[in-house]
Amino acid sequence: MEWMVADEEAMVALGRQVGAALDEGAVLGLVGGLGAGKTRFCKGLAEGLGYTGAVTSPTFPLLHEYLGGRLPVFHFDFYRLDGEGELLGIGWDECLDESGVVVAEWADRFPQLMPAGTRWLHFELLDEGGRRVREGS
Repeated sequence: MEWMVADEEAMVALGRQVGAALDEGAVLGLVGGLGAGKTRFCKGLAEGLGYTGAVTSPTFPLLHEYLGGRLPVFHFDFYRLDGEGELLGIGWDECLDESGVVVAEWADRFPQLMPAGTRWLHFELLDEGGRRVREGS
C-alpha cells in the first residue's frame, strides 16, 4: 500500500486513519530521513487511538508514553541509540509485552529487535514538498 501526502496536516490525518484501525499488540516500524513526517504521523496515530495530549519527537528522551486513549502508545526513537543494549535498557522488551501499540522511528537501525508481524512504513520526502508513505518490508 502507498499513500501520497501533500503536507503535514495530511500526514497527521493519515496517522489518525491508521491509528483508529490498530489493535492491541500492534508494532509499527517507521523508516525515513529527517523531516519525512514520521513524528507528524505518530501525532495522528495517537489521536486516532483517542489520545488528546501533545505528541513530540522522542529523539532525546528516546521514549514517550501516551496514555489515556483507547490503547496506550509507546513511541520510541532509535536515532540516537548507540546499540541494542541501550534500547533494551530503556524498556523495549517490556513495552512489547504491554497491551498497547509500539511505534519505533528509525526502526531500521535495529531491525533484528523488531518482532515478527511488525508493520513497516517507509517515509520519503519528495522534491516537490509532499511525502510518500509506503507500507512493506
